[in-house]
Amino acid sequence: MAEITASMVKELREKTDAPMMECKKALAEAGGDMAKAEEILRVKLGNKASKAATRVTAEGVVGIHISADAKLGAILEVNCETDFVAKNDDFLGLVKNCAELVATKAPADVEALSALPLGDGTVESTRAALVGKIGENMSLRRFVRVEAKGQLVSYIHGGAKIGVLLDLVGGDEQLGKDLAMHIAANKPKSLDASGVDAALIDAERRIAIEKAKESGKPEAMLEKIAEGTVQKFLKEVTLLGQVFVKAEDGKETVEQLLKRKGASIAGFTLYVVGEGIEKKVTDFAAEVAAQAAAAAQK
Repeated sequence: MAEITASMVKELREKTDAPMMECKKALAEAGGDMAKAEEILRVKLGNKASKAATRVTAEGVVGIHISADAKLGAILEVNCETDFVAKNDDFLGLVKNCAELVATKAPADVEALSALPLGDGTVESTRAALVGKIGENMSLRRFVRVEAKGQLVSYIHGGAKIGVLLDLVGGDEQLGKDLAMHIAANKPKSLDASGVDAALIDAERRIAIEKAKESGKPEAMLEKIAEGTVQKFLKEVTLLGQVFVKAEDGKETVEQLLKRKGASIAGFTLYVVGEGIEKKVTDFAAEVAAQAAAAAQK
């Protein structure tokens, strides 16, 4: 049997917000497999057990550039250590310039972007100089460049912590803005079911079956129950399946809205700053005490 360490229990608790003993039991049942233990907790505790997994921990901003004709654009995430630097004009200038370079120069990746000319040097030399000036590390994390099939629309929210770049075919500017705001608010994983990771769908199916078993549902009903759960999940995480955030009747989905407006969505990109990045949490008091102790020893 795999050894269940305190650090493993702590990691699972941080991911799920589940009680410590429940985390320990789940890890023991899963033989130390973190992903399986999280599934076990979701069966027992419901969706509450996955809420902490979406916590945003890193700082930075999302930058967007769209050409004058709205046919070419880019969305970019640049990270830094503190929210204070994320509001710095020099830092924001770097983000703006990089987003424009992505759109106009089409670099293949972050490394290629870093090598592009900027100012008196390159993007990388500009970044390094800014790190030296401000005294805080910063990094170019990711970007997407879009050649639109329709018209590009953007939306930035929460001090540029959330950014959306939407390719809307047909419709009008207001529809585009409303849809971009909807994406920022509801955070769909993909446009439709074809874009949802199969592993996520399989996990929802397994969890639904286990919940049904625990509640005493007949074996013959398990697959039907699981399928209903999966379809509900897909409606919640796909843009076309979601109920439009501004629907007057509270029922109209984005797909129905687009059909009514004679429009379609060719694609979208949603960036949430720090998504998926684990930030080190520092105990400031302990750090000061350690520094004082080190100074005393000298």
